Amino acid sequence: MTRNGFFIGQVAERAGVNPKTIRYYEAIGLLPKPQRGENRYRLYSKEVIEVLRFIRKARALGFTLSEIKEIIAIRQQGHVPCVHVQSLLKRKIAELDQRIKDLVAFRKRLKQLLAEWEEQANQRRITAVICPHIEGQP
Repeated sequence: MTRNGFFIGQVAERAGVNPKTIRYYEAIGLLPKPQRGENRYRLYSKEVIEVLRFIRKARALGFTLSEIKEIIAIRQQGHVPCVHVQSLLKRKIAELDQRIKDLVAFRKRLKQLLAEWEEQANQRRITAVICPHIEGQP
């Protein structure tokens, strides 16, 4: 740390991210452009470390970078983003429920196919270029 802030390596280490990630977040506007020291090195405030930690935790909960950007923007406008976050979480839960339903149906279909294929294998030998089971699908 210098008098004016932290270097990118220090920020990365303290926030638990890669320096390339920090540069990327700057490029997409998730983080503000940092100050530059006399040597032109990036200098970051302690707040940036906290924002990066927040981003890491939000990503772990499944938030996209776009959603995180919205949440941060709401906070920067002086509002508490919790209602927005709750709305996003409800939508994510509904999406997960649908994905689970779709995956269960897909699993059931695969099991049915496997049973049909095993039955076909016992009845006769089917020829194909690579795999008769896959090639025989509509």
